[in-house]
Amino acid sequence: MATVILNGITINYKVTGKGEPVVLIHGHPFDHTMWYPQAVALSDIYKVITPDLRGYGESTLPSSGKTAFEDYATDMLRLLDYLKVGQFHLAGLSMGGQIIMEMFRQEPARIRSLIFADTFASLDTPEVKQGRYDTADRLEREGMDAYAEEVIYKMMKPEHVKSMPEDAEFVVKMMKAASPIGAATALRARAERIDYLSDVFPDINIPTLVIVGRQDEFTPVAMAETMLQNLKNCKMAVIEDAGHMPNLEHAEDFNEVVLDFLASVN
Repeated sequence: MATVILNGITINYKVTGKGEPVVLIHGHPFDHTMWYPQAVALSDIYKVITPDLRGYGESTLPSSGKTAFEDYATDMLRLLDYLKVGQFHLAGLSMGGQIIMEMFRQEPARIRSLIFADTFASLDTPEVKQGRYDTADRLEREGMDAYAEEVIYKMMKPEHVKSMPEDAEFVVKMMKAASPIGAATALRARAERIDYLSDVFPDINIPTLVIVGRQDEFTPVAMAETMLQNLKNCKMAVIEDAGHMPNLEHAEDFNEVVLDFLASVN
């Protein structure tokens, strides 16, 4: 692991392997370690860069406490400047998928391909938006523990929480280790993001892959299909028998889809 001070914060990141850069952006409320099966599988061919977003893992929040959703993307682009990475492939899961939409909006010429995993591009409904604010308040008030124990049954397919106890424990521990303030900051920033489906997707013409778990409750297959229908150069893959984290629930299938896609781009 390594750290660097950029954009007013400390960014923690890991670089694995050598070759063409692939950047993996984690979701909420996780950190870079959620990508460990992908870092192992891809690093035989690619340079895999896995950062902690601001306020998550070992990355910090600015002293001012002010964070807009766009800042998460700018942080990552400044990190890639520091690492002297010009063009790169870019993947993100859930909130990470929306952050890579913003990275494309800011610097589209640098991105060779996009992989959207278990995410969606449109605005939240008013109810979902208010839910993000309510959850942010709850996390600051109560901490992460109870939230993690509840939400694990949506992060993974419920049956997998019992049948894959080591993976479920890993996800729960990762969520409990998250900073309540960092997670709350991200929820509030995410609630105010732009409509990427209408404002950004019309400009995306690079190769794109949409991946979704068949039983994902947070971002169902229908949301993935909406993205597919609004992208010019897109493939879609459904990971069977998986929830919101197919990269862990069926890592081999997920990795195969990603490697095949990257090979087709190259």
